Amino acid sequence: MQTPTLIFLLGSCITTAFGQTPLPDAQTESQRSAIEVKQKDLWDKTGYVHPFLRMPKFVIRDQKAIWTSPFHTAKSDIKWWAIFGAATGALIATDQYTAKHLPNDSTQTHLGADFSTIGAAYTLIPLGASFYFLGTAAGSGRFRETGLLSFETLIDSTIVESALKVSLQRARPLEGDGKGGFWDSHTKWYNAGFPSGHAFNAWAMASVFAHQYHGTKWVPLVAYGLATVVAGARVAGRKHFIGDTIAGGAMGWFIGDYVYRKRRNPNLDRKPVTQKVLDHVRIGATFR
Repeated sequence: MQTPTLIFLLGSCITTAFGQTPLPDAQTESQRSAIEVKQKDLWDKTGYVHPFLRMPKFVIRDQKAIWTSPFHTAKSDIKWWAIFGAATGALIATDQYTAKHLPNDSTQTHLGADFSTIGAAYTLIPLGASFYFLGTAAGSGRFRETGLLSFETLIDSTIVESALKVSLQRARPLEGDGKGGFWDSHTKWYNAGFPSGHAFNAWAMASVFAHQYHGTKWVPLVAYGLATVVAGARVAGRKHFIGDTIAGGAMGWFIGDYVYRKRRNPNLDRKPVTQKVLDHVRIGATFR
């Protein structure tokens, strides 16, 4: 029940998740994924508006790389395509059964609707904007960059998610006979069920934040925790099947990982000499 493009994208996600090398810079080159990164495009510190004038060009490059990513994957990683494709197919095949065995009462659906707002555009866009504008005003390169990466990631995610929704037209749990058939949605053409847009965007943003602050344990924990809550809430609210949220979350993470590796400024992770000396003193004191 999947198109070749969908299988390629889902396969790429599992390749990203399992076919990786350690993080960069202090750090080497970041986690390897199906997308090949030949160079980095660093953002210049040029006011508030200039980076956004350059962003459309970057998004076009991103889309080309994302949609052709399966052709950049090593042969040794094809097995992960098969495994993830089979797992996704199994989830989709059992979605109807899983959905029917949830409580499906008013408490569940109301809680799902409330918590899923964390992954809504009106939550994520202001979050990214806050980091960008506060970082620019305060001269914080990491805050500024996090905001920019968030914007680019959300644009890329929205394009991919919308293309899949339009082409696959999967029915949502409360549509028609509740079987979640593909090419069976009766909602607006851009509002089909597969993949979950909330899960897609929440995991994309979580990926950016977790990568940007990978040296701080609590940030990835909070970011991925909230993204998981969003995915679960969409199922609890009966807006999506589990297969919709798992696939959306995986693809979102994949795109966030790509944008981070493509655009990040590695200089932000380099400690000044004074900080290195202080770290050495602390380490030395620990073993005395």
